[in-house]
Parts: sequence; structure tokens; C-alpha cells
Amino acid sequence: MVISPRIHFLLIVFATIHLTACGGNDFTDLQQYIANVKGRPQYPVKPLPEFKNIEPFVLKREGNLRDPFRPVEKVKEVEPSELEEPDNGIRPDKNRVKEPLEGFPLSGMKMVGTINMNSMLWGLIKGEGNTIYRVKVGNRLGKNDGKITSIDKNKIELVEIIPSKPGRFIEQSATLTLAE
Repeated sequence: MVISPRIHFLLIVFATIHLTACGGNDFTDLQQYIANVKGRPQYPVKPLPEFKNIEPFVLKREGNLRDPFRPVEKVKEVEPSELEEPDNGIRPDKNRVKEPLEGFPLSGMKMVGTINMNSMLWGLIKGEGNTIYRVKVGNRLGKNDGKITSIDKNKIELVEIIPSKPGRFIEQSATLTLAE
């Protein structure tokens, strides 16, 4: 790119004007600021806080206390054959497809009535979310594998399978009574 002599002359004039604006030895504003900072009252520096000496603690292994600096030993898992009581054979069926009411705890359900259809008595249960479900003997509900054993006008009886010990289960009766 070729620059014309006229533009070249203008660039030199422009640069000269800028360079002369940067010149000058007037530092009075800077000197005034430094004098102002030095003239401020000086406050004493606070001394560092004194640290208290803490006496070392000696860990004495008295009694059956475990050493806190060693990893926790894993407890040996007990085999079902090593338990004192014999296996009663009660176990939840893990391969079974869950019914809708097995997703709610039994404490969140209320019996709201019964209905007689096709010579069969059905129970009406209100689950969470104000939805009413129709159930019959043999249906399952609750989080503990509850199975309905009988339906009456005033109550629904069921048997739940609850854990008693690791790997062991027992049956427990439960009742949903008609909410008034």
C-alpha cells in the first residue's frame, strides 16, 4: 500500500501534537496526594494475639474402646444357618409384579366404604392424592407385602410380611377400619 505525501505529512503533524501533549514536568497533583497521605494520623498496629499452649491428650485404651485412628472392622455377616431360631420359610415374593397400592404406606390409606358387585364384596380404599381404589380379598397393599385376607362392612383385614432379623421375616396382622 502506497501512502500519498499529503497523508504522510498529516500523520507526522498529528503524531507531533500528541507527543508534545504528553510532555511537561508538572507533577504537583501527584506530589500533593503523597503529602496528603503522609499527613494522615498514624494508628498503632495491633499486636498479634497470644496463642495458648494446649496440653497434648494421651489416648489410653482402657476398657473396650476402639482406637479412633484405625479403620472400623467390618462386622461378619451372619449366615441364616447360624441364627438361633429355625427358618420359618416366610419371605416376600420379589419376582411378583407389584400392585398400585403397594407403593403407599399402610398408614396413608383409609377405608371409606364397601360395594357389592356380582355377589362379591369389594372394599373401597382412599390412597394418597384422594384417589379411591377398589380392592378384593387377595389384593396386595402397603409397603410390607400386605395381602388382604377378609373384607367386612366395617373393616379390611390383611397380613403383612415384615422383617424381624436380617434375612428373617414374620407375618403380622393389620386392619383398616371404616373412616367415619
